Formats: sequence, C-alpha cells, structure tokens
Amino acid sequence: MEIDKAIRESDDRRLKTKYNNAIYVIQRALALYSTEEVAFSFNGGKDSTVLLHLLRAGYFLHKGEQSSANGGLTDFPIRTIYFESPSAFPEINSFTYDTATTYGLQMDIIHTDFKSGLETLLKAKPIRAIFLGVRIGDPTAVGQEQFSPSSPGWPPFMRVNPILDWSYRDVWAFLLTCKVQYCSLYDQGYTSIGSIHDTVPNALLSISNSSGSKENFKPAYLLSDGRLERAGRVKKVSASAGRFFPANENGMVNVDSDQNRLLTASIIAVGDEILFGSVKDQLEHSLCKKLHSIGWSVSKIAVVPNDIDSVAEEVEQRKSTNDMVFLYGGLGPLHSDVTLAGVAKAFGVRLAPDEEFEEYLRKLIGYQCTGDRNEMAQLPEGITELLHHERLPVPLIKCQNVIIFSATNVLELEKEWECLIESTESGGCLVPLKPYSSKHLTVHLSDVEAAHPLLKLSLEFSDLYIGGYRESRQGPLVICIEGKDPARVQSATEALRKKFDAGAFS
Repeated sequence: MEIDKAIRESDDRRLKTKYNNAIYVIQRALALYSTEEVAFSFNGGKDSTVLLHLLRAGYFLHKGEQSSANGGLTDFPIRTIYFESPSAFPEINSFTYDTATTYGLQMDIIHTDFKSGLETLLKAKPIRAIFLGVRIGDPTAVGQEQFSPSSPGWPPFMRVNPILDWSYRDVWAFLLTCKVQYCSLYDQGYTSIGSIHDTVPNALLSISNSSGSKENFKPAYLLSDGRLERAGRVKKVSASAGRFFPANENGMVNVDSDQNRLLTASIIAVGDEILFGSVKDQLEHSLCKKLHSIGWSVSKIAVVPNDIDSVAEEVEQRKSTNDMVFLYGGLGPLHSDVTLAGVAKAFGVRLAPDEEFEEYLRKLIGYQCTGDRNEMAQLPEGITELLHHERLPVPLIKCQNVIIFSATNVLELEKEWECLIESTESGGCLVPLKPYSSKHLTVHLSDVEAAHPLLKLSLEFSDLYIGGYRESRQGPLVICIEGKDPARVQSATEALRKKFDAGAFS
C-alpha cells in the first residue's frame, strides 16, 4: 500500500509514531465493527484528507494487504459522509468530488445540518461508529478520547478519532511525505478552512509586495507556529481572562486607566518537600515583594502537596476570586510533578500534546522524550497560552488567569519575572499598576498602649492598610501605613505622630 510504504521509508520518527498509533485505532475500530457499521465524515479539509488516507492504509492492512492488481486500491468500501453547505468554498466542493471519484468513495451527501443529517442517516443505515478528523485544539475536541460516545441529545454512535493527538506539523508532514493531493486553498495561504464567511488567508503567511498588486501568500505548510493555524478565522470578542479583565482582540488582558484600583493575586506553591520541612520556600517572599512593587495585592499564599486533587481544589478556588494566580513547583518528568494535571482538572479540561512546547523541550533535553511519550509536553487543552521571551529557554505557561513559573530558586524567579514584566510592556497579561506608597514608623510602646490609637487611625483612614509587627518580642513595634495615594499615606503618618507622644518614636 503506497501510504504505508511512504511512511515506512520516511526518516521522520515522530510521524512514524503518530502513524502507527492512528493505524492501531483504525484497526481496532474495524475489529469492533463491521464495514457496514462504520462511516467516515469527510469535509475536504486537510485533517479529513489525512484521515482518508489513514483509513485507506488501515483498511487494507486490516484485510491483510489484499492485492491491488484487481483494482482493490480504488475500491474503498467505508461509507463516506459529506455535508455540503452553500457557504463552503467552491474549491472545497471540487476537491471533495474529485477525491471521491479518484478513490471510489461511497458518498452520502447531506444538505442539512450535521445533527439532523446524522439522525436521518443513522435511521436508514446500520452505522454504529463514525471516523472523524478531530484534533486536539479543535473547538469540538474538548473532552474527547480516541473512542468517545456521541454527546447527550445526539443520535447514538461511537466517535472514532484516530488523529486526536496529531499537531498541525504532523498533518503537513503526513500530506507532504505521502505526496497526496489536498485542497488548493492551502497553497493560497489558508491554514484552517471554515465557511466563505469566516475564513481568510492567514496573514502570517503574507508575502510582502511593494508593487501594490494583489497580496500573495505562502502555502499553509510553511506556517512556523502550528498554534496559529486558526489565525485566518474571523475572530469574535474573547471572553475575559479574569474577573476584572476584558480581553482585547488578541486575547491579551487590558486594565483600564484607573491605576488606583485594587487587583489581587494568589500564590500557590506545590511541593511535599516544603510541607515536610525539607526545604525552605523562599520564592513566596520574593514573589510577594514583586507583586507589591507593581501595585498588586496578594490575597493568599498556599502550599499544597504533590497531589492532583489538592492542586485542582486550590486553583479552582483562587482563580475565581483573584485576578491572577501564580503557581510554582511540581513541574517536570517525575511522577510527583502534578501541577499541570491539577490546573487542567481545575478548569475541567484534560492534558493534551502541545507541538510548540515539545519543540522547546526538545532543544533542552534532545530526544530523551519524544513523540507521544513526552509527558512534559502535555498542557491543559484549549486554555494554554505560551508566554515567550528570548531570555527564557522554555516559555512560561499561562492558563487563562493562572501563570505557572518553572523557577526553583530566587535567581530563576527573578529572571522569569523580569521577562514577564517585559512581555507585559509589549501587550502582555500582567499589567503594572500605580505602586503602593508606604511609611514605616518605629514606636517604643507596648501593644496595649498602641492598640487604641491605631484602631482610631484605621477607622479614619479606612482606604489604607495600617498594621504593625515586632521582629522580636522585646523589640520595638514597627507600624506600616500603605496605600495607592501618597498624600493619604502622608496624612495618616502625620496623624499617627500626633496621636502618640513624639518621644515614643525612634
């Protein structure tokens, strides 16, 4: 079979792994269901084109490589479903019908919506399973496995997803390696094709043209960052990334001009070693100071064990009550590194392979962990954004309003924080606000003597933080006055001096 031969002769180890896994899923489905009980949903796009040829290879491998001398390769018996839409590109329709003729597809053409069409088709045909070209990152992929029953309210059938863990890069590696035809739109800069109303060529593939003539685009397989394959889709307004943050058209977080507003953050450290007392957590102190320096307030610091449920519970509580949540610890290849799994559970998504993140890891650790075995490249599905910076060997991970640091010491945190702030200056997610103004006064009074004057001052200046601490039981009382308005802080400081005898201050 020409597809299988092309993959076997390829030097692409990752593609071979993806191919073998997909063929296994297909052969498993064909062992569970008869040919009459399976169907294939084809839409003319790159993903379903890949799936078509995987099915051809899987079917003939399942049948024991029947001889193609009698025309077997053009006799593909798996029923093909095509939902023809008036808003589809003419090139998609043409490619679909040409492909059907070339490979002898038994086409069921449906002109209604997907759900209604399936209901009618499944009543008329004994179909129990449908092969779909769904990949991680697709809007419909959330929560699906390689074998997933249809959703409640839909006609009952098994969704079979052989390429669920394939990336944009994997799709094009397969198409180019196997030298199969694909829709001509992909050579015109389209990277993800929907309807004629919501799809344009990907601007990232635009070729600069000084002559002012028609804009040209590079082919889709030259897109360097597969995460941006849907950049050619007309965008809708993004949902807010946090409680107070309206997202702009790029999905980044904006803060309005009120620099005195109160924005809160929580800090979560993950590590049994901290709870055991084996190591001292120095990062929380450093991170609190950094957040305070840019005008943010820290509402809570928590340390949780290396347990998925513990991480998920804490993240779930904090992400809904804070503007940002910062995590560190629990990242890596060890069985105890569960931070990402906990974050995924908190958001109700699963971990999925991330092609771009895997490439960064590969530069760091080579091919020690490759293909589908690189657990470190599994990130929360559909909610992850990588925060890049040229000084970071691996991007920071952001999941909506949760940012995950990989730092293990204060120096590493300093570097990651600086990169985060620099990215913020160019439109990033953590917006510096007006810094706090603070005054620290040292008084030689007992807590009993200081309590009542401080209470009255706190009521008078309720917009400020006023508190005190002693570095030792016998040491002086240090009174802190902090707020966003320097004039108010100064007024409170002067009022405090009047309330206490001037001799009480050192």
